[in-house]
Amino acid sequence: MVPVTKRVDSQCRAFQSAIEVLGRPWNALILNVLQGGPLRFSELAGLADGPGDKVLSARLKELEARGLLERHVDAGPPVRVAYELTRTGRAFRQLAEAIERWGRELVADERPRRRSTS
Repeated sequence: MVPVTKRVDSQCRAFQSAIEVLGRPWNALILNVLQGGPLRFSELAGLADGPGDKVLSARLKELEARGLLERHVDAGPPVRVAYELTRTGRAFRQLAEAIERWGRELVADERPRRRSTS
């Protein structure tokens, strides 16, 4: 017998908010890279290996505005800026692990597709 699980309400505000964050290009990658701890912009850009500096900067500002990461400025000289996940941002780890498990299933279930000969 399959256990009954609570159905996820994909119309609720919480679900929609999470999907909105993850639907933005590069956000999941940034959240995942920062799981290892605080990084300066150049370190993050190197590890993220994808978004250009302008896009990365915009995404960091968006994630900061949503409370998923914090920007720390060390006045220096030289001025150093580091980005670190908040508690809510660190919670992404559980979701990332679930996505990876699901992705493994998707990859394992891929079968060569036959072309129709008609």
